Amino acid sequence: MKEFKALVRRNVKLFFKDKGMLVSSLITPLILLVLYATFLANIYRDAFTSGLPEGLELPKKLIEGCVGGQLASSLLSVCCVTVAFCSNLLMVQDKVNGSIYDLTIAPVKKSTLALGYYVASAFSTLLICLIAAGAAFIWIACLGWYLSVLDVLCILLDIVLLVAFGTGLSSIIHHFLSTQGQMSAVGTIISAGYGFICGAYMPISSFSSGLQKTLAFLPGTYGTSLFRNHYLRGVFQEMSDLGLPMEAIEGLRDSVDCNLYFFGNKVEIGVMYLVLGLSVVLLTGIYVLIHYVKRHEGKDKK
Repeated sequence: MKEFKALVRRNVKLFFKDKGMLVSSLITPLILLVLYATFLANIYRDAFTSGLPEGLELPKKLIEGCVGGQLASSLLSVCCVTVAFCSNLLMVQDKVNGSIYDLTIAPVKKSTLALGYYVASAFSTLLICLIAAGAAFIWIACLGWYLSVLDVLCILLDIVLLVAFGTGLSSIIHHFLSTQGQMSAVGTIISAGYGFICGAYMPISSFSSGLQKTLAFLPGTYGTSLFRNHYLRGVFQEMSDLGLPMEAIEGLRDSVDCNLYFFGNKVEIGVMYLVLGLSVVLLTGIYVLIHYVKRHEGKDKK
């Protein structure tokens, strides 16, 4: 246990001390903020207002609260995965600079090393995402606060689940990387592409029917939708209280991916949690299995 705690502390410290890894982990959130400042805010606002019945005007605070909730959900849904990929690069970096050989020489089990990387990555990612969530809560409070205590707790649960998903996925992929070029390639692909395939940059409802059906198989899609539902639940409740027809509200929920459909069937929030939770269990199991097989292959060679 002492060795495990020492490894986790070592990995977390190295991540936050390495300015290159830390900055790279924040690139995607920064890109999203720039996109928001330039045109995403207007796109979100126009998409929201275009779905309203003709002649109906809503308070500016409500509209801004909706836009703020969309951005915050997009930001966190991307951060929870892309930051995990960056923090987990330490696993590959130790192979590149030879530190892994020093660690394996020490009287530490390889399974302990693997678990140390996994837990340290999850902890570092969770810390950054919680800070981002805190900043988002402050920002939404300035725009228009419609979140209940339950909404906030659900958002925190969403963060934990999606961080676990991102950590499991990145741990599996990074296990097979061993060069600086591979690190850069994977980091670039994830940073550039994940926001699109999870519906953070543009709503999945705006994609073609074929692409929507394809993305319905990806667990990250449901993570984004969970954030959308919890950040915007209070906004839609306020619309209902103001007398907005339920058909119009459902149309707005469809347009911002609060409602997701799997081959025409609406996916309930409980099912979204189930898909994301099972994905975390599956990815963690695959990571454990990889190291189990590798350990036994090493024994057979001996």
